[in-house]
Amino acid sequence: MAKRKQIAIIGGGITGLTAAYYLQKNNVEADVTLFESSAQLGGKISTVERDGFTIERGPDSFLERKKTAKTLVQDLGLEYRLIRSATGKAFILSQDELHPMPAGAMMGVPTDMKPFIKSTLFTASGKLNALKDFVKSRTEVDGDISVGHFFRRRLGDQVVDRLIHPLISGIYAGNIDDLSLKATFPHFLQTEQKYGSLIRGLQKTTPSQQTSGKKQGMFLTLDGGLQTLLNGLAESLQCEVRTSTPIERVVKQNGRYVIDVAGESESVEADYVIATTPHEVTAQMFTDVSFMDDFQQTKNTSVANVAIAFDEESVKNLPDGTGFVVSRKEGYRITACTWTHKKWPHTTPEGSVLLRAYVGKPGDEEVLELSDDEIADLVIEDLKKIMTIEGEPRFHIVTRWYNAMPQYTVGHLDRVKKLESQLDSELPGVFLIGNTYRGVGLPDCMDQAIRTVKTIETLES
Repeated sequence: MAKRKQIAIIGGGITGLTAAYYLQKNNVEADVTLFESSAQLGGKISTVERDGFTIERGPDSFLERKKTAKTLVQDLGLEYRLIRSATGKAFILSQDELHPMPAGAMMGVPTDMKPFIKSTLFTASGKLNALKDFVKSRTEVDGDISVGHFFRRRLGDQVVDRLIHPLISGIYAGNIDDLSLKATFPHFLQTEQKYGSLIRGLQKTTPSQQTSGKKQGMFLTLDGGLQTLLNGLAESLQCEVRTSTPIERVVKQNGRYVIDVAGESESVEADYVIATTPHEVTAQMFTDVSFMDDFQQTKNTSVANVAIAFDEESVKNLPDGTGFVVSRKEGYRITACTWTHKKWPHTTPEGSVLLRAYVGKPGDEEVLELSDDEIADLVIEDLKKIMTIEGEPRFHIVTRWYNAMPQYTVGHLDRVKKLESQLDSELPGVFLIGNTYRGVGLPDCMDQAIRTVKTIETLES
């Protein structure tokens, strides 16, 4: 009788947990062990309940249109706990004023020209430069280019710096003049190449937003926060889960993989290794190979977020909306702020306000070294420039994420493909997945886990 295969999953964040769940759900014939270096599962997902508030320290939701996350919730039988984000205006903070985001913009690219022309966010010359997209030639691309280069050429610096950059930085926490277009927004280039104009192409390919019913929010979470999803995953697993178990080294030996666990004399052997750890941690584990060298050249971005609770009467003249992002080249330390009590009413007790602001960006990462009180004070100081805040907050919670946001710089996908090719030839059965590689959002990480499970199923069939 053939011996059952052994699968080791390193990392107990959403990627590793999803891989473990679908290995089990799909009845893959193998013994699975999941290793997590910290005492808690979940990675960047962390929900805090305090004084009736539900506060996310990491991601707060996922996009419904990326179907994987919602499907996972349904597979776990938790769809009855789904909550949709409230709708409302989103704003751009520029020139010390909150400007409504122009309706019909797709990641800042105008598709409905009337609200774009009427927008107070741009000058007449800025609008004219953007409209030149209709007559510009197609972008010449040899390999990869930066997101910034592409959008600046088509729409001009003002639209990029005041609108597109802050929106994209809200996803990737980086400088769009360094970000890879192929790895982040390839469909924009494809649209421009096909139609000759980015705006015209999006107008032709974007589904109409006009419906007879009320506009629905695009984001989903669960009551109790994303911790509810995390708990559902963890409780469903029947495999061995070992927390507080750092991995020191993974070595190929006699066609299998020997895994050295920190502080333990006996190694663990596996036929397959799924490593979901950040690239710098992965490189330390696979010391006998140099595959990760290309990834070591780019430093991840460090960021922090600050949840601040107030009594309702302490915050005045708050616009009717869900939050704002800050344009580039503004004199603010914050990069964005969500009016959480408006976007997610279920998180906040009646008569209260919950704000969640973000700090940390390339060139200002030293802000994370300030104390919690100092960070909260500078956030409130920035917020007071655009809204009236009286009295002291009820409390604040500061969360720092060091080296948390991988930067998909120009050439990123080529580096990923090279890495995967080297793994196939030299370390077959080793899979490196997670937000370092093919997408930073929760559904992106889940997709990578599911593809890996399917690959193992194929190899074992």
